[in-house]
Amino acid sequence: MTVMARKWREWTESASNGSQNLWRSSARMLALTWAGLLLLFWRDTADMAMIWWNSSTFNHCLLIIPILIWLVVQRKAELAQLTPQAWWPALAYVAAGAFGWLLGDAAGVATARQLGLLMMLQGSAATLLGPNGTRGLLFPLFYMFFLLPLGEEAVPALQTLTAKMCMAMLGWAGIPAHIEGIFISTPAGLFRVAEACSGVKFLIAMVALGSLISNLCFVSWRRRAAFMAACFIVPIIANGIRAFVTIYIAEFRGIESAAGFDHVFYGWIFFGVVIAIVIGGAWRYFDKSADAAAFDPRQLQSPVRFAAPAKAAMAGLAVAALLPAAWSAAMASQVASLPRNNALPQLAGWQQISPEGGHHWSPRFDGASQILFGRYRNSAGQNVDLFIALYDRQVEGREIVGYGQGAVDPASDWSWAENAPAPANGKAERIIASGSISRDVVSFYRAGGVTSGSGQTIKLATLKTRLLGGRPQAAAILVSAEYRGDQSQRGAIDAFIKDLGNIDKFADQMAGVR
Repeated sequence: MTVMARKWREWTESASNGSQNLWRSSARMLALTWAGLLLLFWRDTADMAMIWWNSSTFNHCLLIIPILIWLVVQRKAELAQLTPQAWWPALAYVAAGAFGWLLGDAAGVATARQLGLLMMLQGSAATLLGPNGTRGLLFPLFYMFFLLPLGEEAVPALQTLTAKMCMAMLGWAGIPAHIEGIFISTPAGLFRVAEACSGVKFLIAMVALGSLISNLCFVSWRRRAAFMAACFIVPIIANGIRAFVTIYIAEFRGIESAAGFDHVFYGWIFFGVVIAIVIGGAWRYFDKSADAAAFDPRQLQSPVRFAAPAKAAMAGLAVAALLPAAWSAAMASQVASLPRNNALPQLAGWQQISPEGGHHWSPRFDGASQILFGRYRNSAGQNVDLFIALYDRQVEGREIVGYGQGAVDPASDWSWAENAPAPANGKAERIIASGSISRDVVSFYRAGGVTSGSGQTIKLATLKTRLLGGRPQAAAILVSAEYRGDQSQRGAIDAFIKDLGNIDKFADQMAGVR
């Protein structure tokens, strides 16, 4: 029995040493692969890092990387009992990420490119470590998704929701108030639910924190789901209450006192209170021991089907990553030019005048090759503004459609108020400045032979052109008029658009497509 026990110990120690050697080899290959991916897609790597550092909405992402390292170290003992093995099927996930990156690059969607890069990083880990090792690292690999700077697109919806919650609570408090888009007027003054007041930064950070706590503190999937629901709902409600309290203080103690309260309370103090509420409410329902193992390695000892030689897997990863980068470079080499003598059109019944007077309005189209702006007046004395942005091609930082682009520049004092009845292949909206100045804007975008007011449609048209080739020029045409008192000038806008003629032909002529 003693001899058998000694042989068993020697065998297990030999197996353990072999597994450790395999882990070291796999870790070196994975580190080399990740370094190559981050260098190949350095632009997306740098963009994400800059967003984490500069945007308060995503500052929490700087903590995700050390959390990921800690999550892997936490699983070190259990992982040592598994044997890593390169695995062919995971290359499909890498290919999906690479294709997603290519689509994002073609459509000019930075978030899609960054998501594709993260998927390639995750997929390369699964390819080199195999199904058993991947299942042991499943949560850390999933948690990498929180490195993606995603969520600011929800700002307009959260602004509107916060404003409506404020109105409801003001009504319960008996304070007379009127809402106009995201502007709330009370006897104390005019309040704007700004982008920073939407609560999106705390919602995103709370979801990231909630996912970590769900994994560490819960076993029951029902409790995890309930806790995650609280992580969504509580920050939104709390932000509405914070905005209401600010207005309430302004009503009884003045705007300066309200501004002081909001400046002190809003920030990490507010987030800390929200965390305390959510975790405090869930504490008694934690059902996972603090010293519980991250996973049971005995359940992850399945034979590996479709195993791959490590070097062949590395070669497959290189091909999957290089193909979209090479295709993107080939498509980006397409060059087009815009007419050099572009000028604003002369229209019968309309006289071009100086664009002075009224509240300053300037749409935002970053990186446009040409911008033309003019004001016209008809015989009835109605003024209409025409804004044209032209692109010889769209590349990173020079997309015709994107967050913060269009009729409302987030850096200006104009804010979106509501959508209006749209013309064919266009969109219409009302925007507000200073809470009392309104302006109607009708927008047309044209790219890849498609005219639309939908950003998604234009993104798809751009994607098709950049993937399959075609004329890369794009144009944005905005026709706008400021209200006269409370009277919309939409009739003048529609008449001007009619006199412009066929929008497709006009846009192509300005962009030099025809």
